[in-house]
Amino acid sequence: MSPSLRVILIILLGAGAGALVGYFGQCTSGACPLTSTWWRGALYGAVVAGLVAFGGRST
Repeated sequence: MSPSLRVILIILLGAGAGALVGYFGQCTSGACPLTSTWWRGALYGAVVAGLVAFGGRST
């Protein structure tokens, strides 16, 4: 598997996990940045997964 495909898959998995957390989260007021909406959770999940994917690389 190519490294770029691996990074893309990790980011997509993070976005999916974040979307699930945002969708099934307990915050209904909209004040919680992660769990207020599913798309915001997906965005946070993708960013965190991207940091993990790029942070584990050594040059």
